[in-house]
Amino acid sequence: MGITLQKAQVISGPAGLDATDLSLLRALVVDSSLTNKAIASRLGLAESTCAYRLRLLRDAGVIAGNRITLNLASLGFPIQAIIKVRLGSHNAEHVNALYTKLTQVPGVIQAFHVAGEDDFHLHVAVEDPEALRDLVLKHITVNRVVRQTETQLIFEARDGVGVLAP
Repeated sequence: MGITLQKAQVISGPAGLDATDLSLLRALVVDSSLTNKAIASRLGLAESTCAYRLRLLRDAGVIAGNRITLNLASLGFPIQAIIKVRLGSHNAEHVNALYTKLTQVPGVIQAFHVAGEDDFHLHVAVEDPEALRDLVLKHITVNRVVRQTETQLIFEARDGVGVLAP
């Protein structure tokens, strides 16, 4: 799972992008470790053009960061789960405060504020079943605004093709 960063400016095509921009993005989505030289070579662009286009994409906020995928099991966190959280009240201040708090809980990879029956979905990774229980009991249900939680174990996760699929 990953980590992301960001910034902003503007370009033209879908969301202001042309075919070259989309080709650059596809190359990076497949392998974010590609060097400017490798991308330029692959796409038949001058290195300076490639670097300029990538800078524009970063400045425009289209490229919002770099991502690294960790093998959580090899780091000692073989159990992953989705924890669904439902609140008892929806005061904006309490919702925002809890959302911030949930993102700071050790083991939380991503926190989603969602519509529907649940209010939050948390993707977590822990070392063992006891750690999962403790995460729920010591960091989530202790918040007075939380009415209910439901934990679903993740057996396997696969990335989808994404929005720039060929």
